[in-house]
Amino acid sequence: MGTINISKQTARRFVLGKQGLWPGRRWRGKSGTAQAINACEAVQLDPLIVVARSQDIVLHSRVLEYKPDHLYDVAYKQRKFFDYGGWLAMYPMRDLPYWRTHMEGRAKDSYVSRFVKGHKKLLDEVRAELRKRGPLGNRDFDGARVQSWSYRGRKETAVALFDMWLSGELMMHHRVGFDRVYDFRENIAPKEFNYVASEKDAETFFARKAVAFYGLKREATMRGELNYHLYREYSKTEMTKLLEGWKESGMVRQVQIEGGRDIHLVLGEDVQALESLERGRIPKGWNPKETTTLEEVTFLAPLDIVSARGRAKRLFDFEYTWEVYTPAHKRRWGYYVLPILYGDDLVARLDPKLDRKTMTLEIKGFWHEDDAPVKDADFANALAKGLMRFAKFVEAKKVDVSAIKPVGLRREVKKVISEE
Repeated sequence: MGTINISKQTARRFVLGKQGLWPGRRWRGKSGTAQAINACEAVQLDPLIVVARSQDIVLHSRVLEYKPDHLYDVAYKQRKFFDYGGWLAMYPMRDLPYWRTHMEGRAKDSYVSRFVKGHKKLLDEVRAELRKRGPLGNRDFDGARVQSWSYRGRKETAVALFDMWLSGELMMHHRVGFDRVYDFRENIAPKEFNYVASEKDAETFFARKAVAFYGLKREATMRGELNYHLYREYSKTEMTKLLEGWKESGMVRQVQIEGGRDIHLVLGEDVQALESLERGRIPKGWNPKETTTLEEVTFLAPLDIVSARGRAKRLFDFEYTWEVYTPAHKRRWGYYVLPILYGDDLVARLDPKLDRKTMTLEIKGFWHEDDAPVKDADFANALAKGLMRFAKFVEAKKVDVSAIKPVGLRREVKKVISEE
């Protein structure tokens, strides 16, 4: 089968739609939270909270009536998901057998094994405490401080717990805030998912997972995906053979995006949706439950897969850098800037902050693209509605839009907010 040629608009809509962002939210509440994570394949987690944590903004942008408690409920009470990895993310529990293949390789990696080999007595003591006392976090242990800084923890027990988690011996029982509380895997994982997949099955799984996660995955990056997930170095010859096999089986198809040189991969099962979009139609099952992104803008999280790490530039010709770790004097925009999705395009950014004393959602800055429809009443209305929904999500009582420019846009946004 030949290469599929699509427009850049089709590519944007497909990637947004696969992630449940376009043409509008199509899930609702706690059950919708689980549906959204399954559809997205993974949601990256981050501890930082300014207005809300990145993962909660990700789910708010996809799920009507989303509340942060929903994520912890479906993961740690219903056990439908588990979190894992140095690139920390929440994954469907059905993925665990394949991640256990990865975990076995991770356990042998020097990053983990060096500490484990030098602290066997400590690990045995940690295991004994977990058996005796049940689920525990690092705060439940007294321990010596690590000799050099480690993001894994300041105490040796924290590093021990973290490494046992990376190697799959422990899983996350629950979190208190964002603090980890661990238990043995066998006490957490449903039996039907608590096994190690074969390397061959894991190979196919992680390849498919990568394409599904990105929607359109650059073919040239697939080798790196497998190298990381299976802890081995695939040769170019091996990778070429695997790619040929996946194409022949129909698991993936090649895609060329208008104006681009890269060859992308799409899942065979998603070709019909891609072709529908190219014909100007909305794929089956994509219709929103309430407003579309033209009727109400959506704010994308800092770590949203559609815009993070340079993808906003490639997909939307939109410059975006999460500047939270950039020194203030070097920031181009602001501390916690969020891209604004209007229709199928990123048209602006805003820097929100929640004043918890007055429970006011403050917009500290607003920056629009040159071609953004800032003089359009429909855009002002959509922006105001997006702000009101976001304010309700973070439980703000007021919205301060005084920093929004141009003045005409600010005036229209304030008018809509005041009328609600």
